Parts: sequence; C-alpha cells; structure tokens
Amino acid sequence: MKFVLIMKLSQLTTYLESLAPLAYQEDYDNAGLIVGQPEQEISRALISLDCTEAIVDEAIATNCQVIVSHHPIVFRGLKKFNGKTYVERVVEKAIRNNIAIYAIHTNLDNIMEGVNAKICQTLGIKNCRILAPKHSLLKKLVTYVPQSHADEVRNALFNAGAGNIGNYSETSFNTDGTGTFKGNDNANPYVGEPGKRHQENEVRIETIYPTILESKILMALVLAHPYEEVAYDLYNLSNQSQQVGSGMIGELDYPLDEEAFLYHVKEKMHCHVIRHTTHTGKHVKKVAVCGGAGGFLLKQAIAAGADVFITADYKYHEFFDADGKILIADIGHFESEQFTQQLLYEIITKKFTNFAVRLTEVNTNPVKYFI
Repeated sequence: MKFVLIMKLSQLTTYLESLAPLAYQEDYDNAGLIVGQPEQEISRALISLDCTEAIVDEAIATNCQVIVSHHPIVFRGLKKFNGKTYVERVVEKAIRNNIAIYAIHTNLDNIMEGVNAKICQTLGIKNCRILAPKHSLLKKLVTYVPQSHADEVRNALFNAGAGNIGNYSETSFNTDGTGTFKGNDNANPYVGEPGKRHQENEVRIETIYPTILESKILMALVLAHPYEEVAYDLYNLSNQSQQVGSGMIGELDYPLDEEAFLYHVKEKMHCHVIRHTTHTGKHVKKVAVCGGAGGFLLKQAIAAGADVFITADYKYHEFFDADGKILIADIGHFESEQFTQQLLYEIITKKFTNFAVRLTEVNTNPVKYFI
C-alpha cells in the first residue's frame, strides 16, 4: 500500500511561492491563499485552471482538502455573502466544506519556467527568453569586510541567494581598501581598542540580489560578518530581470509557412478555432507567446522580430495593430492556458512525491463553440 503524505497547507503554498513569488504577480491580481488556514492539514489536492462550483463539488467528492487553481476566484473584495453570484457561492461552499482555495496566476505567468514556457514546450519552440522582462526587481548590496573574513561573508551571501545573474552564480566585485573606525567606551570591537581610531585592511564586496530575498540576505550578512556594527549600502537597480517578466519568445526548429504553422498550433493546443490577422506572406520561424490576454505585448513581439504572436482575448480593432508586420493568432483564453494544469501537477508531484494530486475532470471553459 502506497504511503500518502499528510502535510500542512503552508508547506505546499510556501514551496509554490518559492518558485513563483507573490511579489511577481501583476498589480491587479489576487494570487495566493484565498480560502483556508495555513496550518490546516491536507493530504489531497485538486488542480484546475479555474475555481467554479463544479470544481468545489469535485473536490468534495474526491476528498481533496485544497484546490490549486491558476485563476483566482476572487479578484476584488466581496462585500456580501448571500449566494447571489457564482463567486460568493464558490467561496461559501469551500468554507462550509473546509476546502482551501489557492491561486497561482500572473506570478506563474511571469517566471521563466511558468505558463508561457509550457506553451513553448507544447509547440516545440526552442531557445526561449522572456519577451518583456520586468524592471526594478534587483538590488545591489555593498559591504566592507576584513580580509580575513571576506570568503566567509561572500559564501554566506551566495548561499542566501545573492550573486545570481542569468546562467551565472556567485558573482561579485571586490576591491581592497582601508577602513577606519573608533568605538566609544561601550563598544566591543572585533579588532582595535575602544576610544582609539583603528585602521583595518578590508574588502569592499558588491553583489546583486532579488528584492524579495532582502531580509534573508541581510540576516546572512550580519551572522557571517565579524564586526559588532556591520556597514553596508543598498542600491535600487532599474536593470531588467531576464528571468522574470511577461510573455516568451523563441524559435522553431525549422520555418513553416503561415498556414502550416496555424494547423500546427490548432492541433497541439487543441483549438476549435483560431482567429488571426491576414497572412504576411513570410515564413514562421520566430514565435512570441503569451498565455491569456496578451495584447499588451504586441509592440514587444514586433520589436523582437517575431513572425507570429500567439495569445488570446483580442478585440476587433486590436487586430488592425498588426499592420502587416506580424501574424496575430488568438487561440482562446482557456486554450492558451489549459496546459497550466499539467504544469502545476508536475511541479507539485516532483517535490512531494507521496502527496496525492489529481487533475480536474471538469472542463471549466465558459466559451462554447457551435461548429
């Protein structure tokens, strides 16, 4: 008989947020724990794209204590709980049956191994990179360490998550210099004597880190540094983060004509229909994608030299913006994100091998097609 892992809900959510931090979600979003208590015990999770009444019913029937969905059931504050809207009914039913609801939305969209990477994998798009990298997610730390402890402090910072740039880790810049200080009568200096100015050969260490790790980085610095008072500077950076952002762009193994490519997309993404702009007459080699409503990335897709932009939720007049420069393919919101369920299943089962995870059997797509 297979052992089934029972754990606290917080163990699951903490792991998911270590991969897709809530700080990476868009301002309008509401990712995170929507219903439930972090300390409640869970043994089964249900994975879905949306959280509807049918999904909650499925969780009840299959004894799942938590629903992990891509789209949040609650985007705005609820003022009443009288069951008049489907949102209120879903939340009420989940609370009554002690079922937690967790959403991992644009924060999962915006990471390198997230929703858009899954689309690219499905379509065979290679050499992928973020289409619109986010700004101001990085900071720079500068600190001054006696030469005897420079390696120890650097290692502590690296182990805490500092110094990662793209495919490189443990990056820093170091310069030698002389530090001076004079402690008062209450000081207990690591070197020197209270009341006397002291000179010490020091190393100025500079390294970058993700803003979300700041408290962890600073704690590591203080614990590893030998001085009673640790001197450091923090700088906000406007640099792009190549690992976080909207959309993705990559290349096919070989070029396809536009009609053949659209057939390829229709088959791989299980589309009933694809709304698209007039063919440009070019072969498709470079492809930009954005799961869900991605029309805001059209300029970036054109600037990056994409031959086609795959996304969803395009309005009539927005199709004109292609202006013969690119082929826009609107494949539908559900269709563009449907494989997110499989992505979440893979993420959770890889980490928690004995935790019971099931994919929903409910098709939550609210759009129906008359063919």
